[in-house]
Amino acid sequence: MNYLDTVNKRTLEYFKVLESDFPEWLWEYINTEALFKQNYISVTCGTIYSDLFESSYFYSSLDHSIGVALIVWHFTHDKKQTLAGLFHDIATPVFKHCIDFLNGDYMTQESTEDLTTEIISNSSEIMSLLKRDNIKLEEVNDYHKYPIADNDTPMLSADRLEYTLSNALFHYNKLNLQEIEEIYNDIIIQSNENNVSELGFKTLDIAMRFVRAMSKLAIIYFEERTRYSMQFLADIVKKLNEEKLITIDDLYSKKESDIIRIIESSKYSKVYDIWKTAKMVNISQQQPENVYFVHHGAKKRYINPLVNGKRITLIEKEAKELIDKVLNYDMSAYIWLDFDFWKGCEKMLDLEENSKKLQELKKRLEQIGDSLWCRKQRKRVKRVRKQNNWKRFLEWYG
Repeated sequence: MNYLDTVNKRTLEYFKVLESDFPEWLWEYINTEALFKQNYISVTCGTIYSDLFESSYFYSSLDHSIGVALIVWHFTHDKKQTLAGLFHDIATPVFKHCIDFLNGDYMTQESTEDLTTEIISNSSEIMSLLKRDNIKLEEVNDYHKYPIADNDTPMLSADRLEYTLSNALFHYNKLNLQEIEEIYNDIIIQSNENNVSELGFKTLDIAMRFVRAMSKLAIIYFEERTRYSMQFLADIVKKLNEEKLITIDDLYSKKESDIIRIIESSKYSKVYDIWKTAKMVNISQQQPENVYFVHHGAKKRYINPLVNGKRITLIEKEAKELIDKVLNYDMSAYIWLDFDFWKGCEKMLDLEENSKKLQELKKRLEQIGDSLWCRKQRKRVKRVRKQNNWKRFLEWYG
């Protein structure tokens, strides 16, 4: 189990931008079993598995966590803060924030963070490394305590910076690697309006390039196709759990690919395939009938970064307009595809069963037909033989 054996070359090139001198001490933590499980979970909350979205690039939850750790290390060179950044998603289940939707937590998307301490403390590998490095569990189990690693929306942190840059590069083609390098190299630690340390930009023009890309991504994170997809996957997982095809523990121990195989072999395979191959979702202000639909909002992820200690919306009109567009986005529409999730699966199952029965009946009829034909032939042979025997008898007596 070695991360370097699995990581994509493009991802490593991106990491070099975040930190040219990779901290060697970090590798032992990355390759622990508890953390390595994140290598099989997509950072895009399962959306890469549908044609509704442009990219199929698999950037894992572990890739993201390493990226956050590298950013924290780059700006602080503090092991404790860096490890807190590395561990911040260690409790992430398959399909990531879709499970928050499953828990009804689509507006804050934090319900899956509660297991972080438990997972770290239950890992003998991680605890042994922490003891060796003279680091306490409570110093790395909550990255919220370190403002460079994480802070409140709309401030810029290592976490928000990383998923903005990686999504812009790998999934939505909003920035190339050179642009990311220029943006990243303009960032320094500044003091915000609350006299708390925060990442911020030195140059307004570069900050605006970041805001333009960020504002486009922010809408993608909660627009109709995304809300629909995340709730759809959450509902499939819920049904699989109710039908005892998977357990809640499976969401934390199995790979995403394992859960997908279970879906594809279940009665939900047909509706999953419809979602997987869909090119666009339907949207209406009226509740649709006889279809599975989604009708709720989602967390708005956006960043209003500092430029030399001031929020960019206070000094640049375009930035305010872009962020206002994000904040004012209307999420009141009904979203749907042409199937009824709950009834449709049952109907599809019935159709499959009926199809199987028809095939079995056809086969049986063919067998019966063959049997009748054989019986008819046997009677014919008997009749011919009888006629021939009678003819021989007459010839013999004649």
